[in-house]
Amino acid sequence: MTLFLAATKRGKFDPKTFLSTIDGGRKIAAFPKERTIFAQGDSSDAVFYIQKGKVSLTVLSKSGKEATLGILNEGDFFGEGCLIGQALRPFSATAMTDCSVMRIDKKPMMEVLHQEHAFSDMFVAYLLTRTFRYEEDLVDHLLNSSEKRLARLLLLLAHFDEEGKLQGAIPTISQGTLAEMVGTTRGRINFFMNRFRKLGFIDYHAGAALQVHSSLLNVVLHE
Repeated sequence: MTLFLAATKRGKFDPKTFLSTIDGGRKIAAFPKERTIFAQGDSSDAVFYIQKGKVSLTVLSKSGKEATLGILNEGDFFGEGCLIGQALRPFSATAMTDCSVMRIDKKPMMEVLHQEHAFSDMFVAYLLTRTFRYEEDLVDHLLNSSEKRLARLLLLLAHFDEEGKLQGAIPTISQGTLAEMVGTTRGRINFFMNRFRKLGFIDYHAGAALQVHSSLLNVVLHE
């Protein structure tokens, strides 16, 4: 049992404290922009938690084609496949911005999930929310136009919350990556991005962060 878990027997367990302090099997590392956190094919022996920044997940096919699976934000976990026996990483994780990431070895992660209900409840709630998000993504891909899919993706990347607030700008992201995630061509993405900018829904300049305005929600809600 780690010192942290032993200490919780004498007091109330706090998931936020667990995810922000260094202890047995837990390390915090800084990754500069574009630095690889782990590569596809690496040993899968730890779970990662993003304290600060954005992380992109990509997969490379045997033919050499790369695809972006998703972009994660502060408060997200990744690499949890090791908890169900995944031996090798099926994708790569790369810092999109300067990041602070906690690495939790598999053993202490399993211990805290089994011994601390507050943490296991939080982790399960996170996984359920993410699963629901994937289901929404699938419905979006099957039923909505590429323009609406792009608008929804931009709002998600900018952390559009239930109260209609945007949490921040989107770091530099290529139109090719957006095309992969939306499921359309780069030409269509370029057309829609220019249209959104002319309508005042977004602001962006070459090499700068992308600013998304809440008015972009009109595209998602419009039938």
